[in-house]
Amino acid sequence: CTHPHHPASFMAPWDIRQQILLLYRRILQTIWQVPNDCDCKYLKDWAREEFKRNKSATEEDTIRMMITQGNMQLKELEKTLALAKS
Repeated sequence: CTHPHHPASFMAPWDIRQQILLLYRRILQTIWQVPNDCDCKYLKDWAREEFKRNKSATEEDTIRMMITQGNMQLKELEKTLALAKS
């Protein structure tokens, strides 16, 4: 949509919500692969608290930045898990 009030970078609230939910699910799925139960619980609690803490964010740029940071943290967790398994 090239309407002046809808720049190309505009994302509908449900699109952002879908991205956040997908990120949260991917993080939890990765955490479930952590072999140590204590570490797994710690990481689940951490993820839950991070998402809860940022739930009130409304600024689109801030939310996009948090999604990017979350994806980077997910990649780090995946790398760490891959190293632990090798």
